[in-house]
Amino acid sequence: MTPGTSPRSTSPAESVRSRNATRATMAQFFVNGATFATWGVLIPSVKERFALSDAVLSLAMLAVAGGALLTMGQSGKWIARVGSARALRQAGILYAATLLLIPLAPQFWMLVALLLVFGSAMAAFDVAMSVQAALVEGQRTRPIMSTLHAMFSIGGIAGAALGALPGLSPLAHAALVGAGTLAVALSIGPFALPDATHDETTGAGGADGRARRMVLVLGGIAFLALVCEGGMYDWAAVYMRDVAQSPAAWVSYSYAAFSTGMAAGRLTGDRIRARIGGLRTLAWSGAAGAAGIALAAGWPVPLAAGWPVPLATMAGLLLAGLGIANLMPIFFLAAARVPGMAAAESIAAVARFAYVGMLLGPVFIGGVAEHLGLRVSFVGVSLVMVVVALFGGRAVRRFI
Repeated sequence: MTPGTSPRSTSPAESVRSRNATRATMAQFFVNGATFATWGVLIPSVKERFALSDAVLSLAMLAVAGGALLTMGQSGKWIARVGSARALRQAGILYAATLLLIPLAPQFWMLVALLLVFGSAMAAFDVAMSVQAALVEGQRTRPIMSTLHAMFSIGGIAGAALGALPGLSPLAHAALVGAGTLAVALSIGPFALPDATHDETTGAGGADGRARRMVLVLGGIAFLALVCEGGMYDWAAVYMRDVAQSPAAWVSYSYAAFSTGMAAGRLTGDRIRARIGGLRTLAWSGAAGAAGIALAAGWPVPLAAGWPVPLATMAGLLLAGLGIANLMPIFFLAAARVPGMAAAESIAAVARFAYVGMLLGPVFIGGVAEHLGLRVSFVGVSLVMVVVALFGGRAVRRFI
């Protein structure tokens, strides 16, 4: 079954295959989250090893995003040509290898080049994984996409927690996580669902103008959603400290509140979508995200003299996470179902918009905050989420 067809009843053999494919795809999301989190944990050791300033270190961080953005389009075409299962195997091998090499890079310029490749491998793995996720959902009688994305978050927690083990060197950390990613990549073949491949030379994989317009609309909405998500991740702690004036010990809990909301939203999102449908889920998710950010912006003060912590801000960030959590799973599922365009190419195109939104969102918020204050920036982000709630349904109506 290809993405875009409705779930159907299955035979016992098909049910077994669907369960195996679901577990394999969960493993892909898990190791992807663990690998990306491991890079985050390695950053301090990279800074220390090369004695980097914060500005130069940011170039290394930008290299990962740059590698992903520069190759996302070509990755989509390659995956459409060779199939997502083969792409997962090859991209996974490269993903694991580059992670292992990060602690071994002898010079900074080599590290930057390596991180460009790491970002490219991550993007290819991400797109191929999302194609498999859409295929898995198409085989099942109930939604699964949000749960799969939750596995990415759980993998990220596991990858970060592994790095906190006493006595574990950066190289050992990278080797352990890389070995897990490699094992998943090499074992995916028997469990992956087949997807149609497209040979560019025949024109079979080419998208018509209508399909490209649909993807452009989806990408635009995804961009706005990720502006909000990226902004909350990067600015929640600063807002908690500078605007809500929280005690220092509670500042980091703002990030935890938003992350907890994201994880809980994705773990429950499939059941919600099965009950009320994708369009209502998207609308209510956007509304919850907007309300949460507005609550954080509108009431950044302690509730009472006996409660020095601004609990309303914490509750707002938790609600924002719950709302934002299921937006991208729905957008990726819709992208996989765009008619007239290979799923890998449409997912890659939407993912590119999303990556840009994630990168630029914090920059936009910082620019507005410089002139009008961070509280006003949060109000603006809330209004952006209102736009997603109002118009997101129109973008995905044909596909969900």
